[in-house]
Amino acid sequence: MSWLQRLWNTFRPERVHGDIDREISFHIAERTDQLRSEGMSEEEAARRARLQFGNVTVQSERTRDVDIALWAEAHVRNVRYAVRTLSRTPGFTATAVLTLALGIGANSAVFSALDAVLLRPLPFPNADRLMRLSQTQETTAETNIAPVRLEDWNRLNSTFEAITGYGMEDASETSGDLPEKVRRAFVAPRFLEVWGIAPALGRGFAPNEHQAGGPSAVLISDRYWRRRLSGNPNVLGKTVRIGSAPFPIIGVMPASFLFPDRSVDLWFPVAMSNQLAQVRYATWYLGIGRLKAGVTLEQARANLAAVQAQLGEQYPETDRKMRVEVMPLKEITVSNIRASLWLLFGVVSVLLLITCTNIAALLLSRATQRRQEISVRLSLGATRATIAAQMLTETCVLALAGGAMGLLVAAAASAALRFVATDLPRMDEIALDVRTLLYTLALTATVTLLCGLLPAIRTSRDGLAGARNEAGRTHVSTRSSLQWLLVGGQVALSVTLLAGAGLFVRSFQELWRLDPGFEPSRVLTFRVSGSYGEMSDRNRLIQRIDGMIEEVRALPGVDAVATTIFLPGVPAQYESAFKVVEGRGDTETRMVAESRYVSPEYFRTMQIPLAAGQPCARQPLNATRDVMVNRTFATRYLSEWSSVVGLHLSTGDGGSPFGRIVGIVGDARERGLDSDPGPVVYSCFSAPNPTPYFLVRTRGEPAAIAETVRRKIKELEPLRAVYDIAPLEERIGDAFAQNRMRMVLLVLFATTALSLACVGLYGTLSYVVSQRRREVGLRLALGAQRRDIIRQFLMKGLRVAGFACVCGLVLASAFTRVLSRMLYGVSPFDPTTLSAVTAIVLVVVMIASLLPAIRASRLDPTHLLRDE
Repeated sequence: MSWLQRLWNTFRPERVHGDIDREISFHIAERTDQLRSEGMSEEEAARRARLQFGNVTVQSERTRDVDIALWAEAHVRNVRYAVRTLSRTPGFTATAVLTLALGIGANSAVFSALDAVLLRPLPFPNADRLMRLSQTQETTAETNIAPVRLEDWNRLNSTFEAITGYGMEDASETSGDLPEKVRRAFVAPRFLEVWGIAPALGRGFAPNEHQAGGPSAVLISDRYWRRRLSGNPNVLGKTVRIGSAPFPIIGVMPASFLFPDRSVDLWFPVAMSNQLAQVRYATWYLGIGRLKAGVTLEQARANLAAVQAQLGEQYPETDRKMRVEVMPLKEITVSNIRASLWLLFGVVSVLLLITCTNIAALLLSRATQRRQEISVRLSLGATRATIAAQMLTETCVLALAGGAMGLLVAAAASAALRFVATDLPRMDEIALDVRTLLYTLALTATVTLLCGLLPAIRTSRDGLAGARNEAGRTHVSTRSSLQWLLVGGQVALSVTLLAGAGLFVRSFQELWRLDPGFEPSRVLTFRVSGSYGEMSDRNRLIQRIDGMIEEVRALPGVDAVATTIFLPGVPAQYESAFKVVEGRGDTETRMVAESRYVSPEYFRTMQIPLAAGQPCARQPLNATRDVMVNRTFATRYLSEWSSVVGLHLSTGDGGSPFGRIVGIVGDARERGLDSDPGPVVYSCFSAPNPTPYFLVRTRGEPAAIAETVRRKIKELEPLRAVYDIAPLEERIGDAFAQNRMRMVLLVLFATTALSLACVGLYGTLSYVVSQRRREVGLRLALGAQRRDIIRQFLMKGLRVAGFACVCGLVLASAFTRVLSRMLYGVSPFDPTTLSAVTAIVLVVVMIASLLPAIRASRLDPTHLLRDE
């Protein structure tokens, strides 16, 4: 390995200093010995030698300048020679550069997404101190926070600089000629203080604007300012009309203010002193807090837990069993996509490894064909380190060209990712920046070493001996075990990726084969803008929603219409605890179930079958509400009752009766197709909020009736906007966008990996055929059949691929175990999938091997033997 050390020393600038010092010491010592032999004493000879040599520092600097110049010149010469050499083989160069561009580009693109979403902090000052707050009880999931409770937390805690909150709704903006849907947020005091952001124009909310009866005000987003108001710098004081009410604009938020819900364009102050804000049951705030400097998450949790315990003693009816949840805002924002991004990064890293292996195999084959050239250079005095440096330089030129083209691939891939994954968090922040550029440069350097080091070592080691063998007449074959090992590694890794991709495809197939328990086809969904201010007059709100249901149901081509808070089959969860009023009081087991608010027509519209009892009906506002439960709820919690129908349910906190069970319906996958049906309680209430989803079952294609529905709503409510119009099947499909993205990208990368492996196999087998031309010609001349030649080379490729498939399946067993949580309805070791993957790989390998094998069988032995 001494030559490798010399190669390493060649690239070390500090080597120059040591070499020069040793050279100077040698010359002085030699002159000292000469003078001592002439009769001088040891000390006099050393002194005279140093005087004759001159200033050691000056001579060292002069020599160093010459040495560095020669070092730089040698490297420039290597680069020029590498460019000339590569230009003489354009096919090889283009293949290598494009392959590297694909591997580096895909890796850089996924890294840019990983960096933007997971590694970078949220785009707020000291974003690591921003916390998401929520409230929860023993048997219920996390919920939003009552405004009055949020104010109590802010007032009593000692670990947060400030706590604020916000609630959102879709409203109808009527400033223009036609009403448009706009997303707005109602914010509590200290809103801008917590986010650490100031308006780019104007000011924030004043204290009196958070008081009941205070002046109206609105902050607008930079996007809204530019799109709707043409970026008018004199926008302050102008009004935004929501419904029939005008609101003066007091400020424009900066473009850098990326609110958690990116669709929000307007922010309104909430009057914290109004009656609704003082109700401790009214939970409609998303809580955000900014920790004080130096405070840890554990300290904040302990402090707020103590605060809530104090509130539980003060308000036992509502707060005694309440707990506080504190989580970093970034963790809440990216938790659902973290696993997918790390999976993709791992996959593209494997793809890059396959790319490097492919290029290394190509470089080994190319270096073998250049043995004559290398032997001449060695014969003329070139060192093994020089040859290895030249090989690494050529690899570096290829890697730099591939890296530059890879940046173009990464830019296009990042743009495509932003386009297809718009609903995923922080995807709009993906961009190629300095961090991605530095990562790509580091990746290029790594690729240079991974691809070039092995060919450089082998070329410099075997150059002269290989040239002698090349010239020998007895040479009939060349060892290529290293190339076959690299090809086998590519095939094994490809099998691993294909196994994961196949399992995702099977999982998606199983998902769509499931019976959801309802019929999603021919259902149109939409929403109509409203305001939570309408909740103050429930009778009027119910009349408005019920009136729309009746009017839309009367349209031609409509079979049924209903409303719901959550769309069936779209992942959403809202659990509540219930008790049977006729039960055993405090000893009764709590029944935790999914709570769904639907209009009475919901079950007919969604074709959910009635198992027992009767359908629910509309009831007056103050009457006992009709409730339907699904079969799972009845069997899990009410099996001891002789008759479920007629029982009354109350909420688990001991509140007033929730409703009377009038019927049992079949199980439906309400929380998503990938979630098994659990206990569900349906409350038959058409207007639980001002903007429920409308479900319209049509006789034909849902899109065909969309414009008719829009015109009818405009006729009924001219100041309201109809939005989010889409077929239910499309919404269910969109709900699994992340699953689909994982599947598509994994299939794409796995297919690319298999293609690269086949290219490597084809190239290696073609190289073996070219090296064994004499042997093939001799066998043909001695009577060998051409089909035997084909079989020989074909079986060689299949033997390597077969062993690689076994290794790939072993790797896949570990890889698919990691994927198990992302799969549905299929085992990570599904034999059908793994068998299909193995068969596909072997068929593709057979095709890739067949072409060089046929070419070998068509060689003309007469020409080959004449060449001998």
